[in-house]
Amino acid sequence: MPDLRTDPKPISRAWPFKRTFYGWAVVLAAFSASFGEVPAFGPILGIFMKPIEDELGWSRATIAAGFTIGSLFGALASMVVGRLVDRFGARFVVGIAGILISSSMLAISQIQEPWQFWASFGVARAAAVAGVELGTSIAVAKWFYRKRARTLALKGVGQRSGQWALPLLIYPVMVAWDWRTAFLILAGTTFVLIVIPSFVYLRRQPEDYGLRPDGETRDGEHQRASRESGIEVQWSLAEARRTKAFWLIVLFTLCTPFVQGATNLHMVANFQDKGMDNLLAVSILPIFALSASLSVFPMGLLLERIHVRFGAMIQAGVLTASLLVLLVADDYWEAIVFAVLFGVAAGMRNIVETLLLANYFGRASLGAIKGFSAPFRMLSPMGPLFAGWVYDTSGAYQTAFIAFIGLALVMLLSMAAAKPPVVRETSPER
Repeated sequence: MPDLRTDPKPISRAWPFKRTFYGWAVVLAAFSASFGEVPAFGPILGIFMKPIEDELGWSRATIAAGFTIGSLFGALASMVVGRLVDRFGARFVVGIAGILISSSMLAISQIQEPWQFWASFGVARAAAVAGVELGTSIAVAKWFYRKRARTLALKGVGQRSGQWALPLLIYPVMVAWDWRTAFLILAGTTFVLIVIPSFVYLRRQPEDYGLRPDGETRDGEHQRASRESGIEVQWSLAEARRTKAFWLIVLFTLCTPFVQGATNLHMVANFQDKGMDNLLAVSILPIFALSASLSVFPMGLLLERIHVRFGAMIQAGVLTASLLVLLVADDYWEAIVFAVLFGVAAGMRNIVETLLLANYFGRASLGAIKGFSAPFRMLSPMGPLFAGWVYDTSGAYQTAFIAFIGLALVMLLSMAAAKPPVVRETSPER
């Protein structure tokens, strides 16, 4: 049993708030890294799709293939990285991932052939999925229990804020210069936002430093609050994968990136294809991201009061509604309605995907459990490629969007059936 101190000193000398629980430093680093990783995500790549298509003559499936390749390798790497984060923490995992993303942005600015893009963007995407996203979500989940939903929401605000702020930075650069210059700027941005905060602030878990999740102490109101918050379950990987709920969660998290990742990548091009002015079409992206960033924290507070299973059902329902709007949206105002609804669903995804495994199965083996589930999501990266193929063969995205609506309904039904299993309980103090 570690020596638990009631007034621990900050773990990093760079953390200036001496009497504040160090977990908030971890949240700050996760927020910054999540902001910085967005160039490796679909919405930002979607802005570059038509300029790359126009200059290099590539099909949309060719461009989407880079996204798919990176996601596949990210899913495979997650199986190993999850165990590494459990054992050593997220500090070096996220920091090295940031270096890889920054280097990849530099390489993309010089590409001439499809294989160069696939290799460069593939590395960036894999590093974001298996390094930044997995590492920061596990780090935050390990430092918080009662406040886990709101802290994961704050991390999610970082990612969604990046998705509306970075387009405002790079689109004027693309207009004034070109898309290659925009990637050079993204290279420097990702390094500053991911690498530096990660090495300075990220740490493995509070127990390593004589602390408890949420900054709780042994006595007084903190102890009562810990008791009243409920019992934290702790499952091993072997125990978790013997439950029906685990496999239903795997199904849900398989469908989510398949649908939302593909829609992220292709939504701007979809509206451009329908004759919308380029500036208006690009503006849909910051509207979507702003909706996500504004909704994610209130949703985090909601998920501290309802079971995450019901939160996942709400997410799937809102996602279905947004895709129904997208299917028929032909003017700017309908596109805005889609962007707002899709943003709410995307904001919830930032919290729900980590909460599902953490709240069902606990912190102790969270990295191993998330890592084990990752390879099953290797079908998910096919979503963007599927949508690109549909467009290249039919000239429209309608068939892809109909398929996505069906998968969103599968997500809803899987969570309706994912009743929490009988648990092996331990105290949060353990």
